[in-house]
Amino acid sequence: MAAVLAFTLMPGSASAAYPPPGLLTGDISVHDPSMVKTDSGYVLYSTHNGLEARTSTDRTAFRRSGSAFNRLPDWWTTYSSEKDPWAPDVSRHGGRYLMYYSVSSFGSNHSAIGLATSATGEPGSWSDQGILHSTTESSHYNAIDPNLFVDDDGKWWLSFGSWSSGIKMMRLDPSTGKRHAQDRTLHSLASRPTGTKAVEGPAVVKHGRYYYLFASYDRCCAGTSSTYKIKVGRAGSPTGPYTDRNGVPMMRNGGTEVLGTHGRYIGPGGQSVLHDEDGDLLVYHYYDRERNGAPTLGVNLLDWSSGWPVAY
Repeated sequence: MAAVLAFTLMPGSASAAYPPPGLLTGDISVHDPSMVKTDSGYVLYSTHNGLEARTSTDRTAFRRSGSAFNRLPDWWTTYSSEKDPWAPDVSRHGGRYLMYYSVSSFGSNHSAIGLATSATGEPGSWSDQGILHSTTESSHYNAIDPNLFVDDDGKWWLSFGSWSSGIKMMRLDPSTGKRHAQDRTLHSLASRPTGTKAVEGPAVVKHGRYYYLFASYDRCCAGTSSTYKIKVGRAGSPTGPYTDRNGVPMMRNGGTEVLGTHGRYIGPGGQSVLHDEDGDLLVYHYYDRERNGAPTLGVNLLDWSSGWPVAY
C-alpha cells in the first residue's frame, strides 16, 4: 500500500515562513500524536483516555478506534488520580510493537514512564509492562514525554523530559525495552538555563551522518493563547552535544525553529517523526484558530536537502 498524503492547502491564511499541514479528514482532534504503520494501515495514538487510537488506510482520513488499553493498569493511580496517560511514543522493532508513555499530572514532577507491548500495534491489543522510570517532586528533571531511538549499532536510547532541567536520555536493553542494567548514565540533551524552562517532548532521528533532536518549546495547551513551537538541533552522536544551525548548544537555549504559529495554525508541537515510503513525516498537534482553538492533528513532510529539516 503506497502512502500518499494530500498536501492540499486548507482554508485560511498561512505565513510565507511555514506551510500549512496536509489536508486531513475525519476524527483529528488530538494532543501529542505518535503514528505507526502496521500490517493493516496506520494507527495513531495520542494523549488521554487510555491513549486514544485513530486508524487510517491512506494516512489522510482518520477514524476514532478506541484506545490502546482495554484495561487501565492499576499503578497509574500513583501518578494520576484520573488514570490519564500522556504523550505515547509507538514504534515497531524486531516484529513487535513498543509503546512508551507518561503518567503524571499537570505541572508535577511526580511522574512515571510506562512501557507496553503488542504483537499487532492495533487498538486494544497492548499489554502493559510496568514502570520504566519515575521521578518525584524533588527531582531536577521530569519522567514524561518519552521517545525511543535505535542507533546504527543497534543500541536503544530513550529521550524524555519536560521543563525543569530539560531533556534527558538513557540507554535501554533491547531484550526488555527497559533501562540498561550496566549503562546507567543519564545524559542531558537540551535545557533552558535562563528565562523560561519550557522545553519538552523530544524526538531523535538520524539522517545522513547526523542525529537530530526535535523538541517543543514554550507554552502548550492554552488554545489560541499557546506559544508552542518545534525546534531542532543536530549532533554527531545520539547523546549529543546538540547544536542549532547557528552553532548554539541546545543545552544553552539553542534550537532552530522548524515550525511555529502561522495563520490559523497556533502553537504546533507535541511532535513525533515517522519514516514512511515517501519520506519523513513530522506529526504534531496545533490549535485551530478557526475552530475556537481546537487541538488538531498536523502532518508535514520534511525536506533534508539543506542538511536541516524543513517542513513542506
